[in-house]
Amino acid sequence: MEPSDEPLPHDLRHETGPFDVIGDVHGCRVELVHLLRELGYSSDGVHPEGRKVAFLGDLVDRGPDTPGVLRLVMAMVAAGDAISVRGNHEEKLVRALKGHDVRADHGLGQSLDQLARETPGFRAEVLAFCDSLVPHYVLDGGKLVIAHAGLPERYHGRESARMRSLALWGVSTGEYDSRGFPVRHPWAEDYRGAAMVLYGHTPVEEPEWVNGTLCLDTGCVFGGRLTALRYPEREIVSVPARRVWYRQ
Repeated sequence: MEPSDEPLPHDLRHETGPFDVIGDVHGCRVELVHLLRELGYSSDGVHPEGRKVAFLGDLVDRGPDTPGVLRLVMAMVAAGDAISVRGNHEEKLVRALKGHDVRADHGLGQSLDQLARETPGFRAEVLAFCDSLVPHYVLDGGKLVIAHAGLPERYHGRESARMRSLALWGVSTGEYDSRGFPVRHPWAEDYRGAAMVLYGHTPVEEPEWVNGTLCLDTGCVFGGRLTALRYPEREIVSVPARRVWYRQ
């Protein structure tokens, strides 16, 4: 096979679902198990109707049990019951686990402390898994795109440094909202693409459709909810946080 015939890492157009797309988990294992149960998954992450979970990244940091979340998600991905894109928190965790000089802020310190109590073998598995995650996926024949921070249409299906930056981080305006969260450039207001784009990254109080895009980060780790969208049904399912796990 010629190199040009190799499928690009983001190309999962052959995966048609149905999917249950889950927003930022941030180490909230108990809430994740609760949400999976509400969505009809068994305790080992299998759905009797063959549905598949699509995680929007930021599985790690801030919450009480990042290792537990990773064990569950890694097992589901290995079994073919889930996929996940890379979030900015996985990006920083990978750099830290590789020994780079990374500031252990925004919850990274919690992940590193929790992982330090695990075996070297498990830490190596975590590094390999998080480092394998790609910034965005194109699914269902191009009808669905998932990216941690969202992605404008012109970058769908592209591989570039700009795509990676937008998918992981978005564009900050330099401002902060009343809750202390960074204000991101409202790319969705200008979106006119044919694909549905599902993303997380910046917590919202309620998911709201904007031009065929939806943010599913409802701030579970901050005491909000963990939220999923059933695709293609467009049904929102969420569970409440057990408590405030992290204060911004």
